[in-house]
Amino acid sequence: MGIQDIIEGKKQWRAHMARVKALPPDYQIVYKEIQRYLFKVGPIDLLDGSLPSGIIDFFEEGVAASKGVLELIGNDVAAFCDDLVKDSRTYADIYQESIRGEPGTAEK
Repeated sequence: MGIQDIIEGKKQWRAHMARVKALPPDYQIVYKEIQRYLFKVGPIDLLDGSLPSGIIDFFEEGVAASKGVLELIGNDVAAFCDDLVKDSRTYADIYQESIRGEPGTAEK
């Protein structure tokens, strides 16, 4: 990863966060909770950027339709996040496999 990649990544992140800040306050709060949850659970493909930007797209459509954020995702943010990553492999999965000693995992 070169310096240009780092700079480009920061530009993309700043643009992403500008989109978050343009959302209404209730959407921003829920987005930050989703972000916190996803960073803890850690879907491996989170860093490719499609999931966070997809959530912002979904939220922007909800704002345009004058819907409240809880109308879109329901009352349980964690359940909504679990549905988002249910088919994704997570770092938690890798950790569980490593402590069980399943084949195909790196032992340290």
